[in-house]
Amino acid sequence: MPEALKILYMTSELAPLVSTGGLGDVANALPRALHALGHDVRVAIPCYDAIPPEYRGDEYCMCVIDLGGQPVHGAMRVGCVPETEIPLYLIEHHEFFSRGAPYGFGAYEFEDNAARFCFFSLAVLDGVPQTGWKPDLVHVHDWHTSAVPAYLKTRPLRDPTWRDLPSLLTIHNLNYQGRYPASRLPQTGLPPELFTEDCLEFYGDLNLMKAGIAFASKVNTVSPTYAEEIQTQEFGAGLEGFLRTRTRDVTGILNGVDYSLWHPERDPFTPVPFSVSNMAGKQTCKAALQAKVGLPVRDVPVFGMVTRISWQKGTDLVVECLDHLLGHDIQLVVLGVGDPFYEQTFRDAVARHPGKLTAIIRFDVALSHLITAGSDFFLMPSRYEPCGLSQMYSLAYGTVPICHRTGGLADSIRSLSTDDTEHGRGTGILFAPFGVAAFLDAVGQAIALYQDRKALTAVRRAGMSEDFSWTRAAEAYESLFRAAMASP
Repeated sequence: MPEALKILYMTSELAPLVSTGGLGDVANALPRALHALGHDVRVAIPCYDAIPPEYRGDEYCMCVIDLGGQPVHGAMRVGCVPETEIPLYLIEHHEFFSRGAPYGFGAYEFEDNAARFCFFSLAVLDGVPQTGWKPDLVHVHDWHTSAVPAYLKTRPLRDPTWRDLPSLLTIHNLNYQGRYPASRLPQTGLPPELFTEDCLEFYGDLNLMKAGIAFASKVNTVSPTYAEEIQTQEFGAGLEGFLRTRTRDVTGILNGVDYSLWHPERDPFTPVPFSVSNMAGKQTCKAALQAKVGLPVRDVPVFGMVTRISWQKGTDLVVECLDHLLGHDIQLVVLGVGDPFYEQTFRDAVARHPGKLTAIIRFDVALSHLITAGSDFFLMPSRYEPCGLSQMYSLAYGTVPICHRTGGLADSIRSLSTDDTEHGRGTGILFAPFGVAAFLDAVGQAIALYQDRKALTAVRRAGMSEDFSWTRAAEAYESLFRAAMASP
């Protein structure tokens, strides 16, 4: 039996303590799944002021970091990941992490984010050895901790703990790279000789994600298709050529679903349970959804959309053809927040389509579960989607996803064709290219499927039978960790 691994998991988010999306959800689920496989995984995050005091643990040691010739003092606290025995290292620095938000407010990020997260990364490397624990590998995530692989290989670190230690960089969204003016290089603690085309330099700026790609033992993304897409000009955000220089070390592992939170048989936010073998409760959930959001309780296809209202999520595509879409005898429920223009566009459309459209412009966990359970179809027309979780949630609830064929959407959905609906092979509807015509064709296919109840039931059952558990993903990460250790 393979020896258990000791894994240091460094992230800027950890649900439910602090999370802005998928990064925090993964940080909550993946360490738990690795721990369940017998690995010694420990998580490190900044000690944000939003974290309740009871989860901050106890102060363990001081951390003094040299950033640009200036000593920066902080502390490391030690607690546990909520509802687990997994050790949690929290880096405390009042000025850096007591701001009411992890990265900034609205579209404006904090000007010193490079210094904040480089301090966090170096403080972890300073504090962890003081506990006496030595990891086998460091797993870092997105630009916030992507300087760590560079520190491990280029910065003279005081403790031998880090000598020749392998690292894995997971890219959750390549569009966010930690790009800053070159003048901020001293704030990163990275040697100035790394400011070259082969490492930090990016069109005259410094790029922390690029440093991680350059020095990590292995690089992965959160779906196999996205791993391929980011090496193309369309999705590479300027780093596609640099990623291609490491193409042998770039892979993709699809994220998982926490079925303890998202399962129709035990969901506290839905009125009745249902399952793949007994789907009667889904109709009850549909009626409850219609009543909850003020739509007539009618036998029509209900389309749900739980999303960040943004360009990336394809909101503009839905808005562009909204009147055409609602010309059909359907109902549409939209839940989310984001771009104020599109928020208002949805509000205005409600008045034009009474009884057909409702738009709830807020974040609402309970309602998101009811929409997922009670809708017949789930709209997710993202321009790009590194992984996506909502489409996997909808599959679990027998809600047929309609998605753009990209990233993790392409990897998690088997698209219907005209000859497979009754054979249990298709699980959803994928459309391409990204555009109004293809999207409306997909919606038309869904409406036709709704009329064929036997075929609809087969598609629902196929989706509900899928397994996107985190155990599957954790086993794939275990193999990748061992590959990184074989070539540090």
